[in-house]
Amino acid sequence: MSTLTGTAPAPRAGGGIGGSVRDSLVVAKRNLIRMTRIPEMVIFGLIQPIMFVVLFSYVFGGSVNIGGTTNAGAYREFLMAGIFAQTVTFATAGAGAGIADDMHKGLIDRFRSLPMARGAVLTGRTLADLVQTTLTVVVLAVVALLVGWRIHNGVPKMIGAFALLLLLGYAFSWIGALIGLSVRTPEAATSGGLIWLFPVTFVSNAFVNTSGMTPWLRHIAEWNPFSATVQACRKLFGNPGVVESSAWPMQHPVWASLAWSVLIIVVFRTLAVRKYRSATA
Repeated sequence: MSTLTGTAPAPRAGGGIGGSVRDSLVVAKRNLIRMTRIPEMVIFGLIQPIMFVVLFSYVFGGSVNIGGTTNAGAYREFLMAGIFAQTVTFATAGAGAGIADDMHKGLIDRFRSLPMARGAVLTGRTLADLVQTTLTVVVLAVVALLVGWRIHNGVPKMIGAFALLLLLGYAFSWIGALIGLSVRTPEAATSGGLIWLFPVTFVSNAFVNTSGMTPWLRHIAEWNPFSATVQACRKLFGNPGVVESSAWPMQHPVWASLAWSVLIIVVFRTLAVRKYRSATA
């Protein structure tokens, strides 16, 4: 009948998990190609964490007591887990701004009209951001080695630490996706993606030992998902400054980091996909 009337039947999306994965990878490829065509996005993303490494290393190094010493080298090793974690979480703002920009230009509505899995647009975007974050972390690790940071526990634990960092970054990118879908402009998404990250990253064990904080603030810092990942990375890297605490996340940081990241992904992916359906309807 469709042949007689001259209209073709609407294409149908591939079903099941396989179809969703395929659609997500197509969207991820589109975003990666877009990044290569706007190299300043990658360059500016690299400059900021490098500046943090240099500034914190040479401004605060020698003035902060780490493990009973104010040696600048000890602080640089203590610092890097926090800088790595801050870098992967700050990518949240970029994820939110990218999705808000796509919405603002009407690209999300075009994607929604195609026969593809509902969550593929967001999953593809977050996967592309994960690739960019991985590149940033690699460059940052090289800079860290140049300023004196070292890994003491071998390659397998090093890989585990970086895997936890990237998992945390991926989890936070879903928070950015939800923010990007909830605002009207990319500028608002950038501001909304950063304003809550500063207390999350600074009320933590990233840059100072939490033992000097007031009890209520220390309790918040030790149960902060960000702190769990930082503590886990310091243990896995063999760096000084591991926090001694009775809080469960500080005693079992690897498991706490995994649990927090998976929980964030499950909750915020569900909310983001639901928001995507209503925001573009």
